[in-house]
Amino acid sequence: MSASRPWNAEEANEIIARHRDRPGALLPMLRALQDAFGYMDEAAIPEIASALNISRAEVHGVITFYHDFHTTPGGTHVLKVCRAEACQSMGCNALVDHLEKSLGVQLGNTTTDGSVTLEAVYCLGNCALSPAAMLDGKLYGRVSPQRAEQLLADARRRA
Repeated sequence: MSASRPWNAEEANEIIARHRDRPGALLPMLRALQDAFGYMDEAAIPEIASALNISRAEVHGVITFYHDFHTTPGGTHVLKVCRAEACQSMGCNALVDHLEKSLGVQLGNTTTDGSVTLEAVYCLGNCALSPAAMLDGKLYGRVSPQRAEQLLADARRRA
């Protein structure tokens, strides 16, 4: 999930129109909408279905199948913590436990103030430097609970 911004139906329809004639247009269209807004508003589903002449159920199914697509706005900052085997062996479970307590949210949720969305991912390709995390699209290795807190504090200050 990337940082969210308000849904704009006019802009969304422009994105849909730009992608509708591409072969296999659904995934690139969804990715473009997700990149633009940080989430997929429910209002987009009938527009996408109509543009591609497919059912709303098919669009909904694809959105819910892929973990990168979200139907609710995320936080200002998105912290993804790798939960793959290499990171598990190096302490990612303790990192996740700490972050859930510290932020007051479970994985997959956003803090009540909207500042941070905490997500699980299953391999960031940084196994040699596990546990790995990604904050706002930037990859970090050897992330301890203390380092995660510092990264979040720095990100909040910059916002």
